Amino acid sequence: MTATATPRGDRVRPVKDPLGRDFGKLWTAAAFSNLADGIGRTAVPLIATTLTRDPLAISVIGALAFVPWLLFGLPAGMVVDRFDRRVVMALANGIRGAVAVWLAVLSVTGSLSLWTLFAGTLAFGLGETLFDNATNAVIPGVVRRDQLDRANGWMQAAQVTIDNFIATPIGGILFAVALGLPLWIGAAGYVVPIVLALFLPLTAARALRDPAVPSAPAGRITAREAVVYLWGHSYLRSMVLFTSFIGSALALAQSVLILYFLDTQNVAPAAVGFVTAGIGVGALVGSLVAPRLVGRFGRGRVMVGAVLTGGVFTVLTGVAPEVWTAVIAFALMAGAVSVWNVPWGSLRQQIVPAALFGRVLGIIRTFTWGLFPIATLIGGWIGRIDLRLPLYIGGAATIVATLIAVPLLIGGTRRAGADVPG
Repeated sequence: MTATATPRGDRVRPVKDPLGRDFGKLWTAAAFSNLADGIGRTAVPLIATTLTRDPLAISVIGALAFVPWLLFGLPAGMVVDRFDRRVVMALANGIRGAVAVWLAVLSVTGSLSLWTLFAGTLAFGLGETLFDNATNAVIPGVVRRDQLDRANGWMQAAQVTIDNFIATPIGGILFAVALGLPLWIGAAGYVVPIVLALFLPLTAARALRDPAVPSAPAGRITAREAVVYLWGHSYLRSMVLFTSFIGSALALAQSVLILYFLDTQNVAPAAVGFVTAGIGVGALVGSLVAPRLVGRFGRGRVMVGAVLTGGVFTVLTGVAPEVWTAVIAFALMAGAVSVWNVPWGSLRQQIVPAALFGRVLGIIRTFTWGLFPIATLIGGWIGRIDLRLPLYIGGAATIVATLIAVPLLIGGTRRAGADVPG
C-alpha cells in the first residue's frame, strides 16, 4: 500500500483490536433493522397469498423491492451526503415503521388489498435505500481504515444470521398467529435503530469535504460531482462494470432457484426453509472468514478466489444429482459471495472521498442492482427450457468474466491503493 493511501494515523494494529462502542451502536442498529426487514420480507408475501393465488401477482412484490434502488438509489445518496447521516438513518426507519403500522391497521380493519401491499413494498424499499446508504457511509466514521474489512464482515454476518435464521421463522410463526401481528412486531423493531442512530458520534454525522474533490457551485450537493468522480476513476469504473456483470449473472442463475429445489430436486414445500437455512450457513461462514482471508492474502487475491469459487459452485449446484449435494454446493456459492462482499465494500469506503460516498454508492447500486430484475426475468425465461440451465449459464459466465478480470482485481486493486498487505 502506498504512503498516500495509508495516513500516518492508520498504522496496522492487532487484528483483535476492538472495533469500539460506537461501532457496537451502529451494528446493533443495523441488526434490529435487519430483524424488522426480515420479518416484513417473510410476512408480506404470505399476507399477499391470502388475497390472491396468482403467481404473477405474488412475484410483483419481490420485483418491487428492487425498484427503489433503480429509481431512488442516487437521490438517496445525495440525501446521505447532504444531511446528518444519523438523522437520515432514523428517518429511514421512521418511514418503514410508519408503513408497517399503516399496513397493520389495514389488516385489522379488513381494508388491506394487493395495491396497498404493493405501495407498502415500495415505501419499505425507499426507506431501505436511505438506511443502507447511510449505514455504509457511516462505517468509516466509527472505525479506523485498517478495521474496515472486519467491520464490514461483522455487518454482513449480522444481516445473514438475522435474515436466514431468526427473522424468517419468526415472521412465519407470527403470521400463523395473526395476519397483522408480524407487521406490528416489525414496526416495533424499527424503534431501537432510530434511537441508536441518534446516539452515534459526530464523526458519523457528515463527512468533511475533501478539497481535492471538485465542488458544486455554492457548495450544493449534486449528482454531477459523483458522476465526474466515478467516471474519472478508471479502477472504480471498471470494477462497477465487472460487479454489474457478475451480479446479473448470479441473479440470472438464482432466478428459478426455488422451483429448481421444488421440482427438480423434489424438496417438499415444508422443507424449503431448511434449504434456505443451509444456504445461510455458507453465507454466514463466508462473512466471518473474509476479514482473515483478506489479512492473509490481500483484497485482490481474495476477490478473485471468491468470485471464481462462486461461479464454480453455481455450476455444481445445477449438476448436483440430489438435494443434499445441491444445498451444499449452493451454500458454498453463497459463502463465496459473502467473502467477495467484504473486501468490495471496504475498498470503496477506503477509496471514495467521504463527502462523495453516499452519491457514489447510490450510482453504483442504481447501476448494478437496477439490472437484477432484468437478469431475473431472462433467467426465468431460460428456466422454461430447463430449470438447471440458468445455473449453468450464470456460473459459466461468472467464471469466464473473472478470468478475464484477474489483472483488474489484483493489479488494479494494488495500483489504486485499495489492497492490504497479504
